[in-house]
Amino acid sequence: MSPLDNRFESDATPLRSRAIDPESPSATLQDVAAEARVSLATASRALNGGSRGVRSENLARVRAAAARLGYVPNASAQATAKGSTQTVALVVSDVADPYYSAIAAGITDAADANGLVVTMAVADRSPRRELELVRGLRGHRPQIIVLAGSRIDDVETERELVDELTQYRATGGRVVLISQPGLPFPTVTVDNAHGAETLARTMAGAGYRRYAIICGPDRIKTSLDRRKGFAAGLGASGIKREDHVLVHTQFTRSGGYDAARELIERGLDGIDLIFAVNDTMAIGAMTALRDAGLEPGRDIAVAGFDDIGPAIDVVPALTTVAVPLSAAGTAAVRLAPSDDEAPLIRIPTTVHVRESTPRAQTSGRATA
Repeated sequence: MSPLDNRFESDATPLRSRAIDPESPSATLQDVAAEARVSLATASRALNGGSRGVRSENLARVRAAAARLGYVPNASAQATAKGSTQTVALVVSDVADPYYSAIAAGITDAADANGLVVTMAVADRSPRRELELVRGLRGHRPQIIVLAGSRIDDVETERELVDELTQYRATGGRVVLISQPGLPFPTVTVDNAHGAETLARTMAGAGYRRYAIICGPDRIKTSLDRRKGFAAGLGASGIKREDHVLVHTQFTRSGGYDAARELIERGLDGIDLIFAVNDTMAIGAMTALRDAGLEPGRDIAVAGFDDIGPAIDVVPALTTVAVPLSAAGTAAVRLAPSDDEAPLIRIPTTVHVRESTPRAQTSGRATA
């Protein structure tokens, strides 16, 4: 930080000031800096997604000044305010997960039909990174911002995210979430708990009695909802709590692999079915079983959730809870223009039973 930055950070007196009409569309970053009594560099960091290192009081002053002056950090702001930009900005949690590519395909189809172009950014399952991306995207002024991914338990960051998105919407932007309900924006949500409960009931009906549940950290709400839903389905089917074990791991394919290895090393102890809370984790678990000399679907059953494309390509084909992910993406774009403050679309789920979970009497471990 330069001496000038230090002086602005600590000095409440601006170096320059001029009268600005709050309704004027021509406010500049220099105007915002003067109004907030900070340096130009500090104002830039606060408004353009790089707020790390900016003190909280200065961050609040800069954003308040920008709101008072009607400042939009992009030279194309005038065209955007009139709705002439043709962009949908999609923020996903993980670019490597086929779950998000399926959602992106649906968003792209709907965007094409409406003459819009889709851009994508990756938050890496970090609430703070997601927030910084949204701050940066406000400067590009897309017509629609779509946030796709599980909400993660981070109250402070979530509050800041709501504030950013509310300000963006106040300038004419549209916001849609593909996630859990709870934030004050239109939301497309998957019935995770019910889907997992239905899967558990189906597997119990097929004769399975001892289970392992592989899940991500509980702060990832999708993982938590699916874990709890599956456990509820087992309980409703007469499966006691002591008849299923729980393994927490990363919400990824490698996490599923590591969790299955842990189960094998500690001893499967009669477990006849592994449920992983997403398909990529389930596929990782199947690989770990094979590496240990076990055959998924013969020695031990495996089930997942999402019905991503590879679920039917692995051998044996994976039993899973199907989510119409492309339809969720399409629904998000269609929901964006809604006049309702925070409408909610629930995406139904369907259990698809495949070769990875034969009926328990034909599974070697289930009958042992």
